[in-house]
Amino acid sequence: MVHILGNSNSIINNFIAELRDVEVQKDRMRFRRNLERMGEIFAYEISKHLSYTFREVITSLGVANVPVLSEQPVVATILRAGLPLHQGLMNYFDQADNAFVSAYRKHHKDGSFDIKVEYVSSPQLHDRILILCDPMLATGSSIVLTYKELLRKGIPSHVHFVTAIASAEGVEYVKSHLSSNVTIWVGAMDEELTAHSYIVPGLGDAGDLAFGLKT
Repeated sequence: MVHILGNSNSIINNFIAELRDVEVQKDRMRFRRNLERMGEIFAYEISKHLSYTFREVITSLGVANVPVLSEQPVVATILRAGLPLHQGLMNYFDQADNAFVSAYRKHHKDGSFDIKVEYVSSPQLHDRILILCDPMLATGSSIVLTYKELLRKGIPSHVHFVTAIASAEGVEYVKSHLSSNVTIWVGAMDEELTAHSYIVPGLGDAGDLAFGLKT
């Protein structure tokens, strides 16, 4: 299932507009904060699909029965670009376990590239809810490869993929390469992907915009 939150009128579209805006992008702190706020909205929407149990809460005047999460998810991200989006998710799932994966494009002289994974830090994932976020879903290769690396820690009961901007091609790639226990959450989906696998209109390189140019 694919949820595109930007298809409905809501405040998330204000954040998407600022993420895309080349003038607003000059403020790195604003860029990171907008990704973080989107993560908070995604967390709220995902929370509606999780399991709850009632817990008695003692108040100053009596007892209230409140539905609370039955279990905490594992919130994972791809370094470094995914950190602000991950923080937004963690602002709401503040007791969640975390996983971090280092993945990057290794470019070749002919213009092609491979996805390299060099670092994985994760708790056991067997039968747990996994939320994996990355701000951009271009070809879909990075997030699929990252997910397969995380499977070394066990098979989750359900996976939520979270991304701010996705290409239609990337979403289809994810859907065709992963099992049915996956839900994809997208802020906005763009139709075009360039020959160098950049989303158009997209927003540029999220990692560079958030943290500065890399060499």
